[in-house]
Amino acid sequence: MKKKIIVSSLVVLLVLYIVLVGIPVFRIQQEQKIIEFQEQPQHKPEYSRKTTMKVPAIDEEDNGIMAELSVEVMPGKGRTLVDIEEILFWEDTQNSIRTAKLVAENITGIDLSDYDLIYSVRANASAIEGPSAGAAMAIATIASLQNKTINHSITITGYLKNDGRIGKVSGILPKAKISKETGMELFLVPHGQKYQITYEQERRCEKYVFSTFCRTETVEKKVDIEEEVGIRVEEVENVEEALKYFLT
Repeated sequence: MKKKIIVSSLVVLLVLYIVLVGIPVFRIQQEQKIIEFQEQPQHKPEYSRKTTMKVPAIDEEDNGIMAELSVEVMPGKGRTLVDIEEILFWEDTQNSIRTAKLVAENITGIDLSDYDLIYSVRANASAIEGPSAGAAMAIATIASLQNKTINHSITITGYLKNDGRIGKVSGILPKAKISKETGMELFLVPHGQKYQITYEQERRCEKYVFSTFCRTETVEKKVDIEEEVGIRVEEVENVEEALKYFLT
């Protein structure tokens, strides 16, 4: 009988201990877990990455020049910044930057609201016209976001569309020449622009008995850029296709 009383007393004491001590400890542990969860910082990019590449362009006098484009990615608030030095940016070039950011975000699947992007262009010219650097901007942005290295013996020209397609641009021949002169081995161009149509003035004369009649005619000439300049030329339809050449 005494043993039963002792056992019953121990059971009661054990239950009281669990109720009075165990539950508060459990609550404290739960509160600690909640606090630890709340204190975990949101995921932010932890690196700064800069990609630089050479891009052919046309100056205000329609001469081919080689510009240096760089895109730097760093932790931020989704801002797009432009760093230029003695270069006039036209509105279409600014639009190319916006499009490049959009295309890079779509291809990589990375939310750029956590990043600041800094676009920089350096060139020996007072002005760079046209949207032809759009494809290059997207490629440099993607390389920086994915922390990948590009092949610096390759360059590209092309108008960038919102869906990532690369549209036709002017000045393919002078851009190819400056690319060759600056040591590039491969020049990527929009689909259908490996061959350039040029127009030349030719003087033709015909003799009629005692007289000679001459006239000047405009003659269309199809130029193979690769043969004319001596640089390898490949056509690409979109940014993803171009990335297969650039990323190493």
